[in-house]
Amino acid sequence: MAMDLGLLDCTYLRIAGCVPESFVDGPGFRYTVFTQGCPFHCKGCHNPQAQSLDGGIEVPLKVIYEEIRQSPLVSGVTFSGGEPFIQSRALTVFSRILLEKGYSLWAYSGYTFDKLVSDPARLEFLKCLEVVVDGPYVESQHSYDLDFRGSSNQRIIDVPASLATGQVVLKEGFR
Repeated sequence: MAMDLGLLDCTYLRIAGCVPESFVDGPGFRYTVFTQGCPFHCKGCHNPQAQSLDGGIEVPLKVIYEEIRQSPLVSGVTFSGGEPFIQSRALTVFSRILLEKGYSLWAYSGYTFDKLVSDPARLEFLKCLEVVVDGPYVESQHSYDLDFRGSSNQRIIDVPASLATGQVVLKEGFR
């Protein structure tokens, strides 16, 4: 069943900003949405300006969607933060529409996979993703040798395989 694009006009997301063409937030050229608000406040956070729950700006999803659709290079969308999963309902609406258009979807979360699957709203958003990079950033475990993550405790999780098996399955091909 096709998603109603009209939902993009009336569904809002609080964001810290967007990067229209990123190659550091997942494979290929990706559009990265930095959501606003994070409960974790990790020491050494890469985006401390995105932590405040009342910071950033509220935008209709349609604005972001139209920007994504304008770039012929973008093959995927990554939700970073802040903490995307505190806005799960809006991101579920958005993700379902993006999936219909063929985009690969990734998200970063300070929550671990078991915390994400235990919350119904977070689980619905999670079901839309190809990959979730889970776990808080731990400054003492930082490494530049890791693919698409900041600290070695974070995992690059194959979401469909993990949901199908009921246990965490790491996405192959990443270090």
